[in-house]
Amino acid sequence: MTRAFDDDATYGFSTRGIHAGQRPDPTTGAIMPPIVQTSTFVQQALGVNTGYEYARGKNPTREAFERNVASLEGARHGFAFSSGMGCLTSLMLLFKSGDHIVCGENVYGGTYRLFDKVLKKFGLTFSFVDTRDPQRIEDACTAKTVAILVETPTNPLMRITDIAAAAAIAKRKQAMLIVDNTFASPVLQRPLESGADVVYHSTTKYLNGHSDMIGGIAVLNDDDLAARVQFLVNAAGAIPGPFDSWLAMRGTKTLALRMRQHDANGRIIAAWLEQRLGAERVFYAGLASHPQHALAARQMSGFGGMISVEMLSKEDANTVLQRVRVFALAESLGGVESLISHPASMTHASVEVDRRAALGVTEGLIRLSVGVEDVEDLLADLEQAFKGF
Repeated sequence: MTRAFDDDATYGFSTRGIHAGQRPDPTTGAIMPPIVQTSTFVQQALGVNTGYEYARGKNPTREAFERNVASLEGARHGFAFSSGMGCLTSLMLLFKSGDHIVCGENVYGGTYRLFDKVLKKFGLTFSFVDTRDPQRIEDACTAKTVAILVETPTNPLMRITDIAAAAAIAKRKQAMLIVDNTFASPVLQRPLESGADVVYHSTTKYLNGHSDMIGGIAVLNDDDLAARVQFLVNAAGAIPGPFDSWLAMRGTKTLALRMRQHDANGRIIAAWLEQRLGAERVFYAGLASHPQHALAARQMSGFGGMISVEMLSKEDANTVLQRVRVFALAESLGGVESLISHPASMTHASVEVDRRAALGVTEGLIRLSVGVEDVEDLLADLEQAFKGF
């Protein structure tokens, strides 16, 4: 279990991104926390140790990263995991057979796959609803509901959930509100401040920002819940190695800078796409034409670099995917480099065809992760890729 410094809140976000949770190495004075590459720790005597016994339970490098992200999200506790899915799986181990979870219907395909194809076998039950409407969340709750899980913005349709409204429902139902904040990052959105109980990220994405590691993290405030999660960290063991923790922590040092550029580029490109294709075919909460733009503006301080575009057919989508030169055709998102993908065959391939169609994840949908390159180069790339459309 890790805690952020008590005085972190007195500093600005960028300052905390660089310094929070990190201490100069006491032996050498190295300003970067060392990569403590060890599996075990020598104990001074039977039952006497430095707070570290075996690296599955705790590791100093991992703890520094956990403290850092906890500070950025305004949390007391942080827990790093081997991947975003390892994080979510570990959180689901808080629950037992017979428990019920309300989940957004348009979530990352891997989240749906975990819930529908894996955890249902162990007796957990799930209701997938359109969380844009708080009433649908409340109507889906039962006497056995223990958690409500939402993504906002959603992957890949960029739908927005009113976090405060969802939190109020969770409180009334004595359930836990869990928010996937991967697309926004703590720079643009801090769900704990709106009443969420747990916030988690795929640290692979914006937090790391350099496409060179896989990881996840959960942050929260409740001390008793933190003790339960720490137990699962050690018991289930879905932990990141110290080098991956160090890489992610290196990434958070520039998170504020990068997110400003992702957001600036995203707004420009979304506006260009809207003018080119029409508002009904571009999904980006930063556009005034987005049906939930006002809500997004209220609970977010920016809109980021994730945009989805509806082409008229899979063939048209494939043409664009094959033409791009600066945008790279690849899964994932949130790195400094711009990526483009086809959700139906990539991130959401595990979702049944009829379910994808009902949600609006069509064969013509493409998703852009706008990077931090010169926006003129990105626009020129899209201009030639969308030629004729």
